[in-house]
Amino acid sequence: MKAEIIKTSGERIPVKPENGTDFELHEMQEIVGGWIEIVRLRDGRLMVVNEEGKINQLEPNIVATNLLLAQGGWDMVVGDVLVCDASMLK
Repeated sequence: MKAEIIKTSGERIPVKPENGTDFELHEMQEIVGGWIEIVRLRDGRLMVVNEEGKINQLEPNIVATNLLLAQGGWDMVVGDVLVCDASMLK
C-alpha cells in the first residue's frame, strides 16, 4: 500500500497513516488544508482534495491535475492532495 502527498510545487512526498493502516479524517484535513472531497481514480486509488479549494483560490496542482486527466477525469485540481489506495480510507 502506497500513499503520497502531491504538493502544488509538484513535489511528491511518500506518506503513511499515523496508525499504520488507514488515514483518519484529521490527517486528511491537515494534508489538504481544510474540508475533504474524495475523487475515485480508475486504477482503484483515491485522490483526497480540498473541497473548497477553488472557492478559496488555492494554487493549481498541475501534477495532480495531469494524474486526474490520465485517469479519465476532466477537472482542474487545486491545492495539495493525498493519493492513496482505497483500502487506506475507511
